[in-house]
Amino acid sequence: MSEERSWKRIRERLELRLPIRVRCRETPDFEWMEVSRLTDVTPFGAGFILKHPTEKGRLLHLTIPMPRQLRTFDHLEDQYRVWAVVRYVRALPSPDNKAIVFDVGAAFIGKRPPASYEAEPWKRYEISNKGLQKMADAEEILKPIPTSDQRTETRHNIAVDMLLEIFDDKGEVSQSEPSVTENISHRGATLFTTLQVPIGRFIRLTSLPYNLTVHAAVRAQSTGGDGIPRLHVEFIDREWPL
Repeated sequence: MSEERSWKRIRERLELRLPIRVRCRETPDFEWMEVSRLTDVTPFGAGFILKHPTEKGRLLHLTIPMPRQLRTFDHLEDQYRVWAVVRYVRALPSPDNKAIVFDVGAAFIGKRPPASYEAEPWKRYEISNKGLQKMADAEEILKPIPTSDQRTETRHNIAVDMLLEIFDDKGEVSQSEPSVTENISHRGATLFTTLQVPIGRFIRLTSLPYNLTVHAAVRAQSTGGDGIPRLHVEFIDREWPL
């Protein structure tokens, strides 16, 4: 009984404000790294705040000076280096109210990412029915979220003026362009743009008429019969109020 109570406590969330280094590859050619602090941690996952946007299902590499009794491997190393899959993201105002930060919860998946990560780091995953108890092989723990365009909401042919912004590896705006939507729904949009934004990148969209800012992930690119390039994006931190 004593062992059972001890194991139950170690599974509960501990509010350890330890430093954490988060690395994310949005595409094979672009990645960022951010240093933050844990908000809570268990042997199976952690919560933390990020300035960079991310989304549910993305893979992150975490480096944490984790207490050894909370680890499932690398008990002798100074730092715990573990891969994690994002389970939830919530946008919050920053302490100075000058920007948006992201409250992230991630589940540990093990020492290595799936084999597909190198070529397609933007792929999203969810936890399989086998769960996290094993945490030995990411291929067994994870199952890919389908990437086909399975829209559950009707896109409306509404032209919404947007400012499209792209971030560099420091989280600062590196490129921007006024744009307009070809169509839009609560969860995504198609935008006209001349910027080259690869699949997997995160962008920020701001509409002055709506007084609204959302972050989005690029899902696809296309060129219409008019010869104008388009980005197909999915909103990741809030829905669009139609």
